[in-house]
Amino acid sequence: MSIDEVIRLLQEIKDLGESGKETVSKAKSTAKKAKSVAKKVKRAPSAYNKYMKMKLAQLKKKHPRKKHAAVFKQAAKSWKRSPERKRSLK
Repeated sequence: MSIDEVIRLLQEIKDLGESGKETVSKAKSTAKKAKSVAKKVKRAPSAYNKYMKMKLAQLKKKHPRKKHAAVFKQAAKSWKRSPERKRSLK
């Protein structure tokens, strides 16, 4: 449902009078949610996110039977001494 449709519905409900107050408040909250969803833009992944995605894939390939938590810890430790981290700190 587009924002224009929600606004049109709000106007129709207002025309109904007092009996539609609950419906008006629900429609208003729906309109606000629709606007906020439309405005959200995904941020680009950070250097850490990119590194961890790549490193986790490599480590999982090397150690398929290890638990995710253990592999993640290993990848996080390697981030501390990686050249990508040093570049991101500048």
